[in-house]
Amino acid sequence: MPPASLKTRERLSEVRYEIRGELARRARELEAQGRTLIKLNIGNPGAFGFRAPAHLQRAIVDGIDQTDPYTHQQGLPAAREALAAHYRGRGIPDAHAERVFIGNGVSELIDLSLRALLNPGDEVLLPSPDYPLWSAATILNDGRPVYYRCLPANGFLPDPDEIEALVSSRTRAIVLINPNNPTGANYPRELIERIVAIAARHGLLLLCDEIYDSILYDTARFQPVAPIAGDVPCLSFSGLSKVHRACGWRVGWAVLSGDALAVREFHHAMDLLGALRLCANVPGQFAVEAALQGPNTIDPLCAPEGRLYEARRAVVESVAASRHLDLVEPAGALYAFPSVTGAAAEGFDDHRFALELLETENVLVVPGSSFNVPYRNHFRVTLLPQPDELREVFRRIERVLDRMAGDAATPVQARAALA
Repeated sequence: MPPASLKTRERLSEVRYEIRGELARRARELEAQGRTLIKLNIGNPGAFGFRAPAHLQRAIVDGIDQTDPYTHQQGLPAAREALAAHYRGRGIPDAHAERVFIGNGVSELIDLSLRALLNPGDEVLLPSPDYPLWSAATILNDGRPVYYRCLPANGFLPDPDEIEALVSSRTRAIVLINPNNPTGANYPRELIERIVAIAARHGLLLLCDEIYDSILYDTARFQPVAPIAGDVPCLSFSGLSKVHRACGWRVGWAVLSGDALAVREFHHAMDLLGALRLCANVPGQFAVEAALQGPNTIDPLCAPEGRLYEARRAVVESVAASRHLDLVEPAGALYAFPSVTGAAAEGFDDHRFALELLETENVLVVPGSSFNVPYRNHFRVTLLPQPDELREVFRRIERVLDRMAGDAATPVQARAALA
């Protein structure tokens, strides 16, 4: 008699993470068959030839003989002091080392923060589209995601009135992802001020995912939330993975700000949960001070003739030349979120499109609906490949959409012939 199958947590059925999901598994199968793929599903700089800056690597090497023991559950004291000073420089007067939490990437800290905050049935206001880890972490910590729309017609910026209308007696937090993944939207100060005011009126925690804070294009300028929030409780997330191209080091941080009495219990909960996992990866933490105080290596990549800028230009120009695509130009981050329009959009299904693109053109993208939107005519690409490779990607996308537009036109042509 075969053993009974192991049961898994029921709420896992509500979790989606297509960035590394079914399509990515199919991509691995095709690679095992000898196919060469262009994989645009993950914002992973090291996979596209980027390297972490040399001065960060040296800092780890120089500190490696001090990395054998566990460190404090909130992180290395020197790294936390450097982060506190950095955030005070951004205008957060109460940024102190004891309010800094270092984790195994921002992903771990998102999970810890929601575990510290939520009781079963509590609600978190999330952007739609969102980075799906936020939805997954809310669900797996027994919360309920409630989505506020960031519509393409509004440049993927949210409507504060809609956000406030969604607040209920169970709402605990508002999540902001700025600059945004997947859309590249960058939030202006006036918008942030209105969202902060909502949090203040309703006693909500602001959870601010700012991992792309220095990846900006053209005239875009980053506005951190915490200086505007002042006494309103706010947790600001960032790390080494994107700006400093060190994803595999797994070094993220969260800085807690706001009135001391208002955040005291939450601070203690975060500290307890950090202690239960002992500490974050220690070697990578030796790079934090070097990252904050060393040379700026991201701005040249985002300026004209820089690799990220030119990759973004390749995507923008390719979409402009397409018969089937539209795009809200990304102002920041490492992604573009094009939409399919016209005849190709008739009956369009983003997952079917992504699968056909993978099977027939050897390109892996992420369906837009994976980012918790109700529409199915978008997809996400990363801006990390070389510009010429991205232009080739969009030539292949155009071929697939040409076929889809032809299929959509066929019934119309048949009806016209019968008339």
